[in-house]
Amino acid sequence: MPLLGSFCLLFSLALALYCFVAGIISLVRRSPASARLGETARRAGLASFIAVSGSAFALVWAALNNDFSLAYIHAHTNRALPIAYKISALWSGQEGSLLFWAWLLAGYGFVLRWRHKVDQRLTAFSSVVLAGIQIFFLMLVNFSANPFGIMDRVAADGNGLNPLLQYPEMVIHPPMLYLGYVGLSVPFAFALGALIMKYPGEKWIHITRRWTMVAWLFLTCGIFLGAHWAYSVLGWGGYWAWDPVENASLLPWLSGTAFLHSVMMQEKRGMMKVWNIWLIFITFLLTIMGDFLTRSGIVASVHAFARSDIGAWFLVMMSVTLAVCVFFFVKNRDHLKSENSLESLVSRESSFMWNNVLLLAACFFVLWGTLFPVLTEWVKGHKITVGLPFFNYINVPIGLALLLLTGIGPLLAWRRTSWSSIRKNFSIPAGLSLLAFIALIAFGVRPWAETPHFSSVSEFLHFTQWLSFANSCALIAIPLATLVATTILLEFIRGGRVLQPKLETNVFGAMLHLTHRNTRRYGGYIAHLGVALIFIGLAGSAWDKENEQPLRVGEKMQIGQYTLVSQDETQDDNSNYTSFAAALEVQKNGKKIGNLYPEIRIFKASQQPDHMVAIRSNFKEDLYVIYAGRDEGEVPVIKAFIKPLVSWLWIGVIVVILGTGVALLPNAAPLKSTVPVPAAVAAQASAFEKQMEPVGASK
Repeated sequence: MPLLGSFCLLFSLALALYCFVAGIISLVRRSPASARLGETARRAGLASFIAVSGSAFALVWAALNNDFSLAYIHAHTNRALPIAYKISALWSGQEGSLLFWAWLLAGYGFVLRWRHKVDQRLTAFSSVVLAGIQIFFLMLVNFSANPFGIMDRVAADGNGLNPLLQYPEMVIHPPMLYLGYVGLSVPFAFALGALIMKYPGEKWIHITRRWTMVAWLFLTCGIFLGAHWAYSVLGWGGYWAWDPVENASLLPWLSGTAFLHSVMMQEKRGMMKVWNIWLIFITFLLTIMGDFLTRSGIVASVHAFARSDIGAWFLVMMSVTLAVCVFFFVKNRDHLKSENSLESLVSRESSFMWNNVLLLAACFFVLWGTLFPVLTEWVKGHKITVGLPFFNYINVPIGLALLLLTGIGPLLAWRRTSWSSIRKNFSIPAGLSLLAFIALIAFGVRPWAETPHFSSVSEFLHFTQWLSFANSCALIAIPLATLVATTILLEFIRGGRVLQPKLETNVFGAMLHLTHRNTRRYGGYIAHLGVALIFIGLAGSAWDKENEQPLRVGEKMQIGQYTLVSQDETQDDNSNYTSFAAALEVQKNGKKIGNLYPEIRIFKASQQPDHMVAIRSNFKEDLYVIYAGRDEGEVPVIKAFIKPLVSWLWIGVIVVILGTGVALLPNAAPLKSTVPVPAAVAAQASAFEKQMEPVGASK
């Protein structure tokens, strides 16, 4: 198998090189002979996917059959590892994950080249660009990070998979994330190809939109699966820590979101062509930078791979890509002139423009905070890191402004919107959001009640620390989320009422038909509703509570309205790990409502611990309990959190995914008005009689 895997990798690289070189020659010459050469290049690109698939299969086969002659298999698996985690070893380590990336890239290329008749010449250009990216990753896995390296001596067992990765979601999270990362290469290839050939019209935007939405959907799933994994496994009570590798996945998501919104302006009004080209270029470059941050070892992260020397490869890749993009942009920039200009600040175009500005501002500050330790080490010789306050204080206001635009955008018309129209459409959403604001104050969300006294200018400058992330979210985000939800609901109701008489159905049936007639628009509204729910989930952190104490059998621990009573301590042992667990009875206001079993596992192969968090969840709050370890007296230490509204975060993600799925569906046929047969016959007869009248007879 190692020999087969290595051969398939080399063969795939040769096929990608042929696809790249032959494709360029055929595009430059443009003759019947070159057309045949281009077809062979396309087929070589298709075959490269089959070759990489053989290599990926060989590595998975080695993992399933405990082939510890391979250094990679020895480092990331062991005999007692469950089958699902042995398969996930393909993407669990540095070399395997790069092979997985190359395989997904070849798979996307296979689909692109298979569907070449959509637009053969544009697809040919895109295929060449994609082949160039494939060459980079295949060179990497062939010459710098080959997963088929042989051990000097074959060990009896392997070191095992990282305990943090032995969780069901981690079988799904990395593939989803990689499908998003790698999928963004396709719209980049189309955009660069369209720029090189000066592609006329906006067809490349229509082709690219679905590719971008699919990649964005996978990336969204991957990011939030990672957040849920952090919440359920790492045992710190949170789901996002602004970790450098978390940020690396967020950066292309932000710029990709901006691209998905701004392409509408190019489609509808022929505007922002330069902006859109560079948005997709930047998005692709950020995916490569994410790879660089994850694999070079220059940033410390629980998610990162070990330090290696492949970082230089990614720096070269980013430099070459940027140079190519700049060259063709300068050469063909006249092709990107806008056909219209912004006519009013109160318009749909303006809302999209500000949406992009805010998303890119968030992207810049996240990138700056992530790279700040690296930059300070280069300049001062030691790292200076920025923590949660920096990211929160910068990005929370940006996020709230984006949420406001999400609520206002649907109320604005293209070109310009009259103030009377705004007042008419905005009154109900604004009124309900004001009621939500008043209700929050009534329920005790009053951050100004804790306003400190300032005795100096420096204390006043630190006043922003008083307005914490939690308070700002609770007091502002929930009313804004109410605004968004109300606006979206009213848009569905208005459209449904218009169609209801024609369809002779109820308003819900009419809204369903309305959504099917314009899936892109109303699927987007559903996704925006999901974003509003996510902000409600984030706002719940204003009421977080926590407690920690040693807990012997029979002892109690109080947190909020909950009482945790230790019923038993258990210990278990199997071939993969040793576990310690606590059996806790959960009481609320003195009444038993259930049991929780937090657990800690010590994995034998690596001797590393892992938490199995016990969570009791409902729409109002999560009771989050961790077996934190043992104190000096060998008494179990239990740490508990109350996490309000967290369920709304995960529900919001599901709604975003649902809305994106709806937006990807094709539109239904336009609704046709039915005319009774006698009336139609009479109309045709009348028209015939008029045609037979002599000229001047009607005068």
